Order: sequence, then structure tokens, then C-alpha cells
Amino acid sequence: MLFVSIQGAENMGNVKRQLVQLFGVSLRATVPSETDVAPLVDACIAKSGVRFGDYQCNNAMGLWSKIKGKQTEFRGPTAVGQAIMKNLPPSDMVESCSVAGPGFVNVVLSRNWIAKSLQKMLIDGIDTWAPCLPVKRAVVDFSSPNIAKEMHVGHLRSTIIGDTLARMLEFSHVEVLRRNHVGDWGTQFGMLIEFLFEKFPNPEDVNEAAIGDLQTFYKASKVRFDSDPEFKQRAQQAVVRLQGGEDTYHRAWKQICEISRTEFHRVYERLGIQLEEKGESFYNPYIPGVLEELNKKGIIEDDKGARVIFVQDVNIPLIVVKSDGGYNYASTDLAALRSVSAFRLLYMFLEICYNC
Repeated sequence: MLFVSIQGAENMGNVKRQLVQLFGVSLRATVPSETDVAPLVDACIAKSGVRFGDYQCNNAMGLWSKIKGKQTEFRGPTAVGQAIMKNLPPSDMVESCSVAGPGFVNVVLSRNWIAKSLQKMLIDGIDTWAPCLPVKRAVVDFSSPNIAKEMHVGHLRSTIIGDTLARMLEFSHVEVLRRNHVGDWGTQFGMLIEFLFEKFPNPEDVNEAAIGDLQTFYKASKVRFDSDPEFKQRAQQAVVRLQGGEDTYHRAWKQICEISRTEFHRVYERLGIQLEEKGESFYNPYIPGVLEELNKKGIIEDDKGARVIFVQDVNIPLIVVKSDGGYNYASTDLAALRSVSAFRLLYMFLEICYNC
């Protein structure tokens, strides 16, 4: 999904890509009239303990369906497969080839070539086997826990997969921005700050030991928020004061964030994860300008009181300004996208990886 064609011949580490190049030559020689056929090469998988080769080219059946009835040189996919094998250019990496079933071309790699390649890798270093991607910079957005909440298994999945993909891209000499968009902004902070003021009237008393388990602190503040209308009103006013930049509220917000951040870092250090934190609060000042830019380009539309972006072939529009005038995750992501110049963007959600 992520890797694209190798540029140049200086890097020959990817066996599959070398075979793709060989079979590309063969396919063009086999059926010159079909110029848009991409080689389908995959590693062979053993079935019932039997494997016919190391790699397999699976183009014969699809190619036969394209040329059937147009010419009489071939009488079926098996004949197409045999022609593909015959036209395969000589290569030191190929020990032998055979055709099985309806034209599957099986390739056995030369053990001598494998030994020489491994020896070269040991001498020159494994970096010389890294694919050369035509991608200069990539952003990998992963982990992204929420302040005052514990990291759960979904965050662990995102963290591990995101770090793995970042390492793969870095190995391929791509500049990777490892972004951790921590949930450090939003209406829940009014609730937390107001509860903090109640528990600790003296700001000097606020520290990790005094607060204790931040998750328990969050749950207790949520109970007050849901059961006490007066507290709820004060919490809502606290959000306004925080977003307005009042110093007392901003200091309380920073204290809560620092306690959570300490817990996150303990997990990251144990896993050996490197991340650059860019919380939602970092992008908040840039959101109005980004939305104004999109609005001037006619991309944003009004829909039932909200501001949205309609995307072709997608039924549900992307809401960038809620009907109450507030921003959401999409607003933050747009500001984040605007702030970086990247050729590849990878989002590690709790359950899926989105690549664009």
C-alpha cells in the first residue's frame, strides 16, 4: 500500500521488485499489443506442505481474457504462461521456472545468488537494501491519547503500528514526522479545571501526588458535571475563560496536561517509541485561517447550520464547523495538514490505518 516503484538501479534489495521488472519485460514481449498490463508477482505460499517455487507470476489468466478472440497464437492461459516463462530475460537471481495450472509461472531463486546478495548486504550494510521511495517527507499520525484519560488497547495498537510504519519509512530514507496529536483541548477541560479549583483552592498544592490517579479524578469531575447544574454552568464558563487565555485557567490546564504527559512518556519509554507531540491546542489558533482559505476557494458549504465539505463519492459530508460554531477533530486535522508539506500522510486510528 505504501511503497511505489524503485528509482534507479543502485538499490537492488527488494527481490519482488526485481522480479516485477523482469516479468514486465516478458509481458511486453509476450503480448506487445497490451501495453497496460502490470506484472502480478507474489511470494509462493505452501499448500498442504507443497510449494512450487519462491515467487509466482499470476498474469496469464487475466491476460488471456484480454486477448481471447483477438488472435490465435495462444490456445489458453496455460500457453500464455508458457510464453511468459519463455520470454523471461536471463537473470542470475533465477534458478529455474515452471508453469503450473492455468498459466501460473513459478520462479525458484538461485541459492548462489541469495548467498552472494546476503554477503554483499553484510559488507555494504542493510541500508543499501532499503527501497528508494519517490517520497521526500511523510507524516505519521499515531498514538494520540487524551489528556486525563488512561491509554487503552486501542492506543497501544495505534502506537505500535504507527511506530512500525515510521521505522519502515525511515529505513527507506524518507523524512518522517512522527506526530502525536494529543487530545489536550476541548469542553472537558472546563469540567476538569473547575473540579481542580474545588479540590485545591491553593494552586501551589497541585501536583501528581496530590491529584493521584488522574483517571479517577476525571471520573469524579464527570459525576459532578452530570449531577450538579451549578457546577456544570461553572465548568462551561471555565472553557470560555480557558479559550480566552485567562492566566489562572491556562496554568491549571497546563498542570493537568503535564500530569497526563508524564504517564504517557512512561509508556513510550518502555516501548522505545519516539514521538513529537503536537496537541490539538497547538493547531487551534490556525483553524480560522485555514477554514477561511477553504471558504474563499468555495470548498466549504452551509448544511443545516453547520459548515461542511462535500467529498465526491462520499455520502456523509465532512463537518468542519459544528452548528453551535465549535470546531471538531476535522477542523484540527485540516489545520495540521496545512502546517506541513508532506508527500504521504498516514493516520493510525484505533482500528484502521488510513493512507493518503
